Amino acid sequence: MFGIMATTSLAATPTILNIWPGKPPGETKELPAEVDLTKDTDKLIAGKRIIKLGNVSTPQIAVYKPEKSKDTGASVIICPGGGHHILAYDLEGTEVAEWLNTIGVTGIVLKYRVPFRDPEKRWGAAVADAQRTVSLVRSKAAEWSLDPKRIGICGFSAGGETAGLTSLFLEERQYTAADDVDKVSCKPDFAILIYPGGFDTKGQAQIRVKDKVTKDTPPMFLIHAIDDPVTANNSLALAVELKKAGVSTELHIYDAGGHGYGLRLVNTLPITTWPKRCEEWMQRRGLLKRP
Repeated sequence: MFGIMATTSLAATPTILNIWPGKPPGETKELPAEVDLTKDTDKLIAGKRIIKLGNVSTPQIAVYKPEKSKDTGASVIICPGGGHHILAYDLEGTEVAEWLNTIGVTGIVLKYRVPFRDPEKRWGAAVADAQRTVSLVRSKAAEWSLDPKRIGICGFSAGGETAGLTSLFLEERQYTAADDVDKVSCKPDFAILIYPGGFDTKGQAQIRVKDKVTKDTPPMFLIHAIDDPVTANNSLALAVELKKAGVSTELHIYDAGGHGYGLRLVNTLPITTWPKRCEEWMQRRGLLKRP
C-alpha cells in the first residue's frame, strides 16, 4: 500500500482510519496495489512535483490535528482532485491539511476510491466515500475533540464535484447503510470548492443538479479562474442556484490561474492567495472561534 506518511511535511503524525468496516459498497473486482503514478516528465506545479495516487481500493482518512494551543474544534474533510482517475494527494490533500492546521482547524484527508467505477456516474464511489466520511467524523467528534456542528468539506476539481455533491445530496446516501455510523448525519456544515468540475451542463451556465440546491444546502465558498479549462461556469452556475435558494455563498472569480494550482503560491497569480480569502470567510462565519 502506498505510504501516506512519506508524502507530507506535517510535523504531527496523523490518525489513519479505514472508513468502511469491510469491503466498500459496490466493489466487484480487485485492483493492483496503490501506487504513485507520477512520471519524471510530468508538469511541475509551482516548480515542484506532485503525487498522483492511483488504484485506491481501500478508502481511508488521515486526520491531522492542529497544535492544542491553536485548536478551534472545527474540522474540514479534504477531497483531492484528479479527474476521478487519480488523487493529487499532496497538492490537494496533505498540503491543505497543513494550511488548515495553521488556522486551528483539523484537516482530514480523504483517500477516496479511484479510478471511477461507473462510467455513467463517475462520482458515485467518491461521493459514497465522502458521505460515509462525514458520518464517521461526526461519530468520532467527542473522541477527537471536534465540534460536530463545524464539520466542513473541501474539494478540488473532481474532488470539488465530490465535496459539492456531498453537500447537495444532504441525507440522500449513495449507498446502503453499513453500520451504526450511518445513523449519524452525513450533511457537511459548510463547503469549500476550489475549481470544481462536474456541475455545468455541456459548457452552459446552468447547473445539472439544480433541483438538489435548497435552503438547507450548507454555506459555500468557491474559487475559479476565467481561463480554467474546467470552465468557471461550474462555479458561476452553482453560485446562482445557491443565491436563488437563499444559501450564504462567497464566490471569487479571477482572470487568470488555469487549473490545478492547489495552495502553491505563484507571485504573479493573485488567485493563489485564495487560502487567505477562505480564512477570512471562515472567520466571519464564526467557524474559527475557540471553544
